[in-house]
Amino acid sequence: MPRIKRGVTTRQKHKRILDQAKGYRGRRKNTIRIARQAVEKAGQYAYRDRKVKKRNFRALWIQRINAAVRAEGLTYSQFMHGAKLAGIELDRKVMADLAMNEGGAFKTIIAQAKKALPA
Repeated sequence: MPRIKRGVTTRQKHKRILDQAKGYRGRRKNTIRIARQAVEKAGQYAYRDRKVKKRNFRALWIQRINAAVRAEGLTYSQFMHGAKLAGIELDRKVMADLAMNEGGAFKTIIAQAKKALPA
């Protein structure tokens, strides 16, 4: 039985890792052992931060809504409660966009939420 030479597959695997490590500093970009560790760690950070990004954007939308609502004399929690009672089913992303870009439309939503709140 002939022996198997693995140079081609090994080189392909190494090349894939080193291509992923392109742009890294020092030996992280050209030494396979260190590059593999760096790429693996980068993947862990990327996986984690895809979830953190969602949290950060939700917090930003809440801050924008809160700022716009406080100018009308409500707090964020009062506004959200009133919006739920009024049957307004816009998510925070859309509300924040309205608050930033369509001030008049957002003021009508605030008025509806205020009206729905118990006195």
